[in-house]
Amino acid sequence: MMNQPLLNHATQTMAAGSKSFATASKLFDAATRRSALMLYAWCRHCDDVTDGQTLGFAAAANHPATAQARLTMLQTETRRAYAGQAMTEPAFAAFQEVALAHAIPQQQAFDHLEGFAMDVRGEEYETLNDTLRYCYHVAGVVGLMMARVMGVRDEAVLDRACDLGLAFQLTNIARDIVEDAQVGRCYLPTRWLADAGLNRDNFADPSRRSALAQLATRLVAEAEPYYASAQAGLAGLPLRSAWAIATARGVYREIGVKVRNAGEKAWDQRQGTSRPEKLALLMSGAGLALSSRMASPAARPAHLWQRPR
Repeated sequence: MMNQPLLNHATQTMAAGSKSFATASKLFDAATRRSALMLYAWCRHCDDVTDGQTLGFAAAANHPATAQARLTMLQTETRRAYAGQAMTEPAFAAFQEVALAHAIPQQQAFDHLEGFAMDVRGEEYETLNDTLRYCYHVAGVVGLMMARVMGVRDEAVLDRACDLGLAFQLTNIARDIVEDAQVGRCYLPTRWLADAGLNRDNFADPSRRSALAQLATRLVAEAEPYYASAQAGLAGLPLRSAWAIATARGVYREIGVKVRNAGEKAWDQRQGTSRPEKLALLMSGAGLALSSRMASPAARPAHLWQRPR
């Protein structure tokens, strides 16, 4: 059993790093919640290490100076975790427990690290499919790993879990366009930018907000079929997990709605949901979870981006 201080740290990591998912995570049964928190703590740690930010219990000075060296260190530690070696970094000790207990495929962990590598390389995304490939690495594969924590092994249900991660990340991109631009990152397809008369140098300029708002609206619309697909996957989850995931789905989707509705003012403040809104979405999530017990979900639409198998 993982010690209580580490579990407390994982809980605090979730609360600080993802307020949207923190609310939903409280709905899991105790064992699932603990594993989900541990997995999230590792994902957050890897993100922070890659960006050179404050790192969990460890001092930043103990980590390599360059982003590529930090990424290499994460890859090495991930291999060691799967090999069953002793982990001194709390986030990796947590990940080791979760990955081995729930048989999370090693390739999925490395697929997630590839998302950070894409940022380190400064990749550009020409088409929506290119952006979706990035979304898979940073969020879709997290959906796959989280689903395994919930006991899912059915590939069709795992497809739906990946779809939810894609929808989450498309929403995140729309919400954070300007914030990402400030650190030199752009996840919008360059073809979309060109269609709107923008480029990677000027798309975040305040004078271009009208055109940018149209692209954000387009991105939010692209997330919709993935949110719909994810809802159809609720039937494949245990009831409490379905409630948690339906709630998280509702919270993230509402953020996208707010970005769309705010138009040019979408980036004047960070879009989010209030406590009363979260409570309302928690209740509607319960309804979706319960109704999923009686539904026969339609086949996953063939046009959706397909994760690698």
